[in-house]
Amino acid sequence: MKMIFTMLNRFSGFLKLIGAIALTCMMMLTVVDVIGRFFRHPIFGSVELVGFMATILVASALPYTYKVEGHVGVEILVRLFSKKIQLWIDIFTRSLSLVLFGLITWQMFLYAKDIRHTGEVSMNLEFPIYYIVYLLAFGMLIFSVTILETIVGDIKQLRELKTK
Repeated sequence: MKMIFTMLNRFSGFLKLIGAIALTCMMMLTVVDVIGRFFRHPIFGSVELVGFMATILVASALPYTYKVEGHVGVEILVRLFSKKIQLWIDIFTRSLSLVLFGLITWQMFLYAKDIRHTGEVSMNLEFPIYYIVYLLAFGMLIFSVTILETIVGDIKQLRELKTK
């Protein structure tokens, strides 16, 4: 199990790099497009490309952000409880998150399969959308495994508290 989580951490770091590249490309494309619009030569399909890159950014940044607890959380009431109760609350909420994102991942893969069979493409560039949906579904899968890893870590902490 430890080997899987080590590989997950490495892959999460790789996804973080992909997200950084996507963000940089989004920024550069937007700047060039705005300058091109000023000179009446915008980049064709730039809105679609920025949307695709934003999807790549979200799919690749979610696992790492969750791992380093970079998300927003409200802990005013939870901090008043003992460490044991805090861990139980974390396990409960993370389990609910795992179920939710597991369902989202499953449905994203099914949706990607459906739009692949229908041949749906983007409006301007006629790029097959299922590539982006599969990429997002894969990012959600990695995110779900990251949530599972965190739950396992919380359970280990809870067991250590019981042995003390």
